[in-house]
Amino acid sequence: MNKAADRLENYSDEQLVIQLCASNPEALTEIFHRYWRKLIAIAYSHLGDKDEAEEAVQIVFIKLWDRRHDLDIRSLANYLATAVKYAVYSMIQRENRKKEVGQLYQQHVARQDDSEEKIYSLFLDQYVNGVVEKLPERCRLVFKFSRREGKTIPEIAKAMNIAEKTVEAHLTKALSKIRHSLKAIGIMIFLLIVFLFAQ
Repeated sequence: MNKAADRLENYSDEQLVIQLCASNPEALTEIFHRYWRKLIAIAYSHLGDKDEAEEAVQIVFIKLWDRRHDLDIRSLANYLATAVKYAVYSMIQRENRKKEVGQLYQQHVARQDDSEEKIYSLFLDQYVNGVVEKLPERCRLVFKFSRREGKTIPEIAKAMNIAEKTVEAHLTKALSKIRHSLKAIGIMIFLLIVFLFAQ
């Protein structure tokens, strides 16, 4: 420690504040050495985290130096204790805002994803319906009975008075036509499978 700093050890708080206001960096150093443990303890009692407590104290001393020309300090100990509490409060508020913004962002993404999924599902449903409507009448009816009403092949055969093999043939033709149409617009086949069979 140099002579100036050594000399400042014997200064009162009031004298240190005067030196600080006169832009003496050694005064800031002496204030730090004199109070940092107490301030860390105050910050830690509120934050419960050593690194965050040190950050709060660091903020206090940075601001103390930045505002040295405008200081009006009657009790250095009280001033620093109050300042560190404000720093802690600001850090907590900042962290809460981060959490709130993060939650809002996640909610926004979830809503956006949900909206996009609904729009895509609606588009796919309408597109498939358009393809189905262009199928031959019996083929279209077989597909609707199977995929829209959930009827089995025997039930469809009985309702339409046709052979089960014929029902299977019409259903295979309908699905083949839809797959081909979806390929043409670049939609993967597995999306079709999910759409058609996840009923």
